[in-house]
Amino acid sequence: MTPSAPIARRSNALTSSLGLGEKLFASSDERKMANAIDSGLALVEAGLSEQMSFTDDLADVTSRYLLDAGGKRIRPVLTLLTAQLGSGNNSSVILAAEAIEITHLASLYHDDVMDEAQMRRGVPSAQSVWGNSVAILTGDLLFARASKIISSLGDKAIKIQAETFERLCLGQLHETIGPRPGDDPIQHYLQVLADKTGSLIATAGRVGVLFSDAPEEYIEPVVQFGERIGIAFQLIDDVIDLAPRLDDTGKTPGTDLRAGVSTLPLLYLRRMAETDSGAEALLRRIDHDVNAAFFTDTDSPDLTAAIAELRDHEVTRMTLAEAHRWSAEAVDALSPLPDGPVKKALTRFAETIVERSN
Repeated sequence: MTPSAPIARRSNALTSSLGLGEKLFASSDERKMANAIDSGLALVEAGLSEQMSFTDDLADVTSRYLLDAGGKRIRPVLTLLTAQLGSGNNSSVILAAEAIEITHLASLYHDDVMDEAQMRRGVPSAQSVWGNSVAILTGDLLFARASKIISSLGDKAIKIQAETFERLCLGQLHETIGPRPGDDPIQHYLQVLADKTGSLIATAGRVGVLFSDAPEEYIEPVVQFGERIGIAFQLIDDVIDLAPRLDDTGKTPGTDLRAGVSTLPLLYLRRMAETDSGAEALLRRIDHDVNAAFFTDTDSPDLTAAIAELRDHEVTRMTLAEAHRWSAEAVDALSPLPDGPVKKALTRFAETIVERSN
């Protein structure tokens, strides 16, 4: 298989990557910021194409596979955005943004192996094409390349990258083994989301502040924002996972649930089932039908009906409320930042996260 041509980036990075409306950029300062991020992302895209080229033919194809499949580039855009709190798009910021995106791509290769995912970004997952061993080694190769880029930025950058990589691995480990006796399953799940998703988003914002020489007191607010918005993002995904199939997407409702993943609606249902007979009956049906579907490898109408009932259940509304709470806390964390286009864009991004429907 040969790599496809890179997908062209849309003209407004803040609109296409963070989902922000064009009306956000009304003032001259806001338009200037948007233009700076557009130009910065163009440099990042060129850098990614160069950084992810390997002399080995197989490595070159496998490592570029998910890069060429697309993606919103949310993390490098956040790096570029927070860099506008300081000197903006200098060479260190661009390199850091490239390393963050390559780290994210590496984690996707590993996640898909762990989850036995068949699709990623609209194409067959890497292990579906080349097998688990090649997918894992490609992820390792990309982690190494990201570390090589980061090493050029000094000891502080190396430490940040190592701490983030550690959290990514711990999040995947804890998701795999599940909560231990005495652990609260819901708190365990939220910590997994913080480690697997929040940590890298937080690092994306952090390196933007750090390498643009913005005031040091801006780092902690940006880190707290990233941690919390990462959790909100994943909780909205839990709700979207239960959405009915759309003809143009072919999405099957309850994909995560069918794969045996305990998302927050199901965790809430398990807790509610301890005292509520209706919740207990629904949980029993879901568990039975998920197990049956696993062993027969068929799409059960009973499971589809149970997922629809879960979608309309109070626990899904509770999950949506929890996502809004994390988003609001993310915005609250930004209070030490100066008022201006960066803070406005980050705030709107947090709001947009919980307005997603797909």
